[in-house]
Amino acid sequence: MSDQGVKDAGVETEEAVPAGGDQDSRLSAASRATALTALEDGDIRYVPYKDESDMPSIVKLIEKDLSEPYSIFTYRYFINNWPDLCFLTMQGDRCVGAIVCKLEVHRCRNTHRGYIAMLAVEKDLRGKKIGSKLVRLCLDQMRDLGADECVLETEFTNEGALALYRSMGFVKEKRLHKYYLNGNDAYRLKYLFKLPQGFYDGLGCLGPPMDPLRLDEASAQGIPEGQEEEEKAADVVQEAES
Repeated sequence: MSDQGVKDAGVETEEAVPAGGDQDSRLSAASRATALTALEDGDIRYVPYKDESDMPSIVKLIEKDLSEPYSIFTYRYFINNWPDLCFLTMQGDRCVGAIVCKLEVHRCRNTHRGYIAMLAVEKDLRGKKIGSKLVRLCLDQMRDLGADECVLETEFTNEGALALYRSMGFVKEKRLHKYYLNGNDAYRLKYLFKLPQGFYDGLGCLGPPMDPLRLDEASAQGIPEGQEEEEKAADVVQEAES
């Protein structure tokens, strides 16, 4: 639930990717509204962040499970800059789930990197795939906005979160020692929308996104695409960890 971007929020130097404003974004918002309707389950519904009136419910829900405290300015940093990457799960008038993300240009690798900063679901509703649906909404939105990858950190002891993200296609990138204020380690997890250059040469996930010509060459060599590509990426990262 913690975030290196949160810790460094006051000295942020990466270029923000705007989440809305042009025609493509409006079309994306329309398709997302259709997806939100499709996700409705009985009295559970999924809604995009509306305005500041949603903030107290988000803070109240997320604070129950925080590994370390966040100020209201941290919430506003993420939500006000990337409102289209914040979704809520509502049961009646009660907020029972929330996800808060961002999307920036990574200054070192020049990639569009999404980040899941916060994700929380009410304890009495866990196990109903609310968390995975919120993650999928944000991943789909990031993909529409041109993301190359998405990362997050979670405590190495949080088996529930690790299982959820693994089922979504995330893989472990590295272990961060004593990352949290409570002294616990974290795993940084990564999801690849596009395979990086050098991937098929055994260089892992360190290069910039592969250009279309290189992808065509890979396809001509019989290298699998789509979901099979993501599974291959996961295998390579896991082999590098072992």
